[in-house]
Amino acid sequence: MDLEQLRKTAAEVVARDDVKYLIGWRPGSYGYRIAPCFVEDAAGAAALTFSPLCNTNLATYLTLVEKLPVPRGETPDQRKVALMVKGCDSRAVVQLLVEKGITREQIVVLGCPCPGMADVALLAEKYPETDGPAELKWRGGDFVLVRNGEEILIPREEILAEKCRLCRYPNPVISDITLGEPVAEWERPEDEGVAAVEKMEVNARWDYWEEQFSRCIRCYACRNSCPLCYCEDCILDRLNPTWVNRAVNFSENTAFHIARAFHLAGRCIECGECERVCPANIPLGKLNRKLAKEVREKYGFEPGIDPEGKPFQASYKPDDPEEFIL
Repeated sequence: MDLEQLRKTAAEVVARDDVKYLIGWRPGSYGYRIAPCFVEDAAGAAALTFSPLCNTNLATYLTLVEKLPVPRGETPDQRKVALMVKGCDSRAVVQLLVEKGITREQIVVLGCPCPGMADVALLAEKYPETDGPAELKWRGGDFVLVRNGEEILIPREEILAEKCRLCRYPNPVISDITLGEPVAEWERPEDEGVAAVEKMEVNARWDYWEEQFSRCIRCYACRNSCPLCYCEDCILDRLNPTWVNRAVNFSENTAFHIARAFHLAGRCIECGECERVCPANIPLGKLNRKLAKEVREKYGFEPGIDPEGKPFQASYKPDDPEEFIL
């Protein structure tokens, strides 16, 4: 992507009378850090970037910003919010539209065709992060790391994020302005993570998830980073009545994660944010992708594709399978 064109387009968008600000990415303070940013003028637009390090799904901010009451004597600002999105991010935007979490009139979508994001943990493992600036670029089908005046060519498969290996929609499914040329879709391998768990015997599978969930510290980073976990009153936080205790143990942790996974069934757009931000490295992506696979294969339904569609649980087909009904 031409960064100069990106910044020029962003400056033009934020200069519009009907736009409050643009939410995008900018380089962080050091190393491989990339930070979300709110841009209100051309100067802010000049700092925007789009690179293989822009993992954060910015659609999360659409339902988080400006929740406080309007100060007395002021009227709500009804101008639009502009948002940069990758393919998976755009599916979150579509799903929010389908669920009426936002309206189409509230947003301007800047679509960024995505050749694939890097797994920063893998990148740092192979090429330790430094306190100086670093840049990761796409070149052909691979990545190029630029740091300390040196260019290092990194084969794509070495550090490609798992969510991107399995991605079915690298190009935004909704966009008002497309930044750059569409990318060619790639051949997707079998989801080995889900397949490995599916092959386990029931008891072994239970032992596997017990080990994973026992590490959970209930920081709620997974929920807070998820663009589809936007309820103002989360049932998993309620203490009267108490649905899930806040104790950090396997039983309560399991109740939390299973409840969240089922709340995302037919809604998860597989952006991988939950797993990426987890400080305990719990493979939450496997759990959510398993449910997404079941919904896709059994019901032929994919969330976040059609802005005019219905939510999964509000849809119906006469030939839906019914073997599970007792």
